[in-house]
Amino acid sequence: MFIDIHAHAYRKAPYGWSICNAEQLLASYDKMGIDMGAILPIVSPEIYFPQTNEDILDMAEQYPERLIPFCNIDPRLLTNSPNAPLEMVLQYYKDQGCKGLGEVMPNMALMNPLIQNLFMHAETVGLPVIYDGSDQLTGDFGLYDDPGLPQLEHTLQAFPNLIILGHGPVFWSEIAKLESPAERSYFFSIKGHQIGYCPDHPVKEEGVVSKLLRRYPNLGCDLSDGTAYNAMVRDPEYTFKFMDEFQDRMYFGTDILGPSTENQMLLKLCEWRNMGKINETIFRKISHENAVKLLKL
Repeated sequence: MFIDIHAHAYRKAPYGWSICNAEQLLASYDKMGIDMGAILPIVSPEIYFPQTNEDILDMAEQYPERLIPFCNIDPRLLTNSPNAPLEMVLQYYKDQGCKGLGEVMPNMALMNPLIQNLFMHAETVGLPVIYDGSDQLTGDFGLYDDPGLPQLEHTLQAFPNLIILGHGPVFWSEIAKLESPAERSYFFSIKGHQIGYCPDHPVKEEGVVSKLLRRYPNLGCDLSDGTAYNAMVRDPEYTFKFMDEFQDRMYFGTDILGPSTENQMLLKLCEWRNMGKINETIFRKISHENAVKLLKL
């Protein structure tokens, strides 16, 4: 069984991208052998047109056995201040059936008071958070953090009862010690092309991700998108040790956008299980059991 912790769908995709609708998402799931998935709304305009939480709820209500709704809130909502009463909004959507908050990715610093206010209310309401990161504060999407992820660490310290799942290049590049800060993420060039790279060399020295996972039990790992896959396959021997140590806090995901999106992580997890590189217990936890526990399914 596979449960996808991170997917996207629009009822009807707006201009620009071929983002799948609910039916196309489920067709992809059927093709790949994924049983259920969480749909994360996009609400901040840095990357794409915002969608409503109601769109997500409608799709989940149409396919309740397969689609799991998340809600999302731009931290500038209501008063555009660190005193915005976001708790009542998050509680409303939790009561409607939303199982988490995300994907949080406005291009603001993670320690920005507006972001901290959003995370504080998520902790109060009891919604886990999935966010994407960035290594810059202009021309990008995602929450900015510095090399070494100090803003993530301070957030984990500030909200010890808030489950935060790290996701994306800024998080996963630090599975190993950085050789240069620029290898943390891609960026959009002046011509509009996404350029840059994520490190693919073996893990010579473990990075801050492992250290944060040991220090903070409220940190988890979202295995969706190619940057997580890159982190897992760059040094398989290190990965097997990583999976063994943190097996209770790793979550399979796809980050599906378009109807033709494929997922290498699913195939790799099955391959490693069949080869005996990871045992059945670890496979089951990562593929679905951790998600069942986190989302209270």
